[in-house]
Amino acid sequence: MGSSDGALSFIEKLLSLFQRASDPEKDKKRQLKEINKALKKHKFKFYSPKNEEALAALAKFFYDLYVVIGPAKVLLDHTEASVVLKTIIIENSLTEEQLELRASFDEKEIKAAVKKADGDIKKVAGKLKSDLVKFFAIFDSERVHSINSVYNLMTCFLDFVTFDFYFFLRKFDSRFPENDFVYSPRFEDINGEYVSEDLKDFLVLLPALELDADWNSLFNVLTEYKGAEIINRNDWQKALRKIRDVRQSKIFELMVRAIDKDPDFAYKVQNPSKKIVEDYLDKLKGQVELAIQKIAKEKTNNQRDNLAKKVFGTNAISRTKYYTDKANIAFQKKMLGGYTYVVPMNYLKAFLMDFCKKDIREVSDILIIRGKWTTNISSQQLSEAFYGLMAVADELIAFDEGLSEEGERGGTIARLLKSREGGNSSTNALRKELKEVNDIALQLINTTGSHLVAIAKNFKMVIEDYQKKPHELITNWKEIEVLIEEGVVPTLTEIYKKCYYFVQLLQLYTKK
Repeated sequence: MGSSDGALSFIEKLLSLFQRASDPEKDKKRQLKEINKALKKHKFKFYSPKNEEALAALAKFFYDLYVVIGPAKVLLDHTEASVVLKTIIIENSLTEEQLELRASFDEKEIKAAVKKADGDIKKVAGKLKSDLVKFFAIFDSERVHSINSVYNLMTCFLDFVTFDFYFFLRKFDSRFPENDFVYSPRFEDINGEYVSEDLKDFLVLLPALELDADWNSLFNVLTEYKGAEIINRNDWQKALRKIRDVRQSKIFELMVRAIDKDPDFAYKVQNPSKKIVEDYLDKLKGQVELAIQKIAKEKTNNQRDNLAKKVFGTNAISRTKYYTDKANIAFQKKMLGGYTYVVPMNYLKAFLMDFCKKDIREVSDILIIRGKWTTNISSQQLSEAFYGLMAVADELIAFDEGLSEEGERGGTIARLLKSREGGNSSTNALRKELKEVNDIALQLINTTGSHLVAIAKNFKMVIEDYQKKPHELITNWKEIEVLIEEGVVPTLTEIYKKCYYFVQLLQLYTKK
């Protein structure tokens, strides 16, 4: 009986042990008791478990950090988003020679290179492409890792600097002034609950602050960026030692566990791992390509303006009535390209109406009708080219008028623009109409170019024949001389030059 009772007593004790071990609430209380005991004995007297208060010594620790980093915070607001700062970090890693290569990619330098190459943009673009490959090769894995490390260290530092020390310290001293680094604070003990969330935020920042990090490289970059020292470097090293000491002591983790009554509290370390080199190189490549395109466009625009002035005396010509930029506003609202040859079509109409139907017609009539040609082939070529131009002029007028709302094609386009039904189908139909219209415009431009080339060639032959002795092409120059008042050579040369310049002008708008 006695042995049976002893066995029962042992089992009961064993069960009691298991029950205690499996009781979460009792286990939690036991852990919190151990945490509070550790806090009482802790070398940092930041918290009183008995009174559940955050002590003034905690505020003093944060105040010492605030005095060191406070001026930096004032200087570095909104710094992380700065593209300039990323560029400084990257380019600070380059040698003088590499920086010279980098400078050659600036738009100003590219313009100078194009000018030096007598406007040969293709040649300059080829060299830039080669130099970009050479520049990209500078960024091997070791350099990229070093650059990204400095940037990520900067991110950690900025996160730390932008921690709201002022808000935290004001809880301990309600009179604490912001950005006053000479004020003598009067910190008081406060309820621990008031600092729990702040400590959690602060804990996340601590792991990235290492004594052996390349802080001088980072501060050199920030000093260059702001044009002034942003922090006392010796004071920062002292602050780092205090931070490391506190971090290793686990005091803040113990405080949060005690305050929140959560013995399992743990924070997640989030070390930044941003990469800035690839984005920098992509943007640099894009900037170079954009600069080349811009310079090429400027060159083309200058050529267009110069040629237009040689032909018309101005580059501002407006002759079309419906194939216009004004009409394009409606197409732009539907995200469509609209009429793509407005400028050359205005030039074309002005040239055909003002110059071809007057100057070229008068001289062509004299040469074709009054001239005695030794062969009909040459006169026929000139005649066909001239009457081909006149036909284009008539087609152009009909084409332009046909785009009015009363015109067949213009009416269709107007209906499609106003249509609220059909969705993609009406948009596609409109896109098809625009393509057909632009194809006709391009055909008119190209046809004019072909006829003008033929006229210019024939006029050149005529000029050469006039200057020959004996004449081989036209035999009655004496009679023709009388009819061309300004003189054969000056008149034909002027027409030839205008045709030549105008064909060049049209080609600038039509070549891809």
